[in-house]
Amino acid sequence: MTQTSRSVTPPRHDAVLGTVSPTARAAAPPRPAAVVNAEIRALWCAGGRLAEERRGEYEALLAEWSEALRAEIVTAA
Repeated sequence: MTQTSRSVTPPRHDAVLGTVSPTARAAAPPRPAAVVNAEIRALWCAGGRLAEERRGEYEALLAEWSEALRAEIVTAA
């Protein structure tokens, strides 16, 4: 029997925040909404305005925060 190897792409890290990209987070267990919220706040606190090149990161974090919040509500119920 022959084995086929699949290439695995390592998670990309955000050099500024030192965090793993949203695509890499998808496979990991969900993070608490408060942790994601802190990253969202950090994006905005970095200068009071969100740079256009950070818009995608913000949108991904917002989606992750929304999912985490829903999961926490379901767990509480």
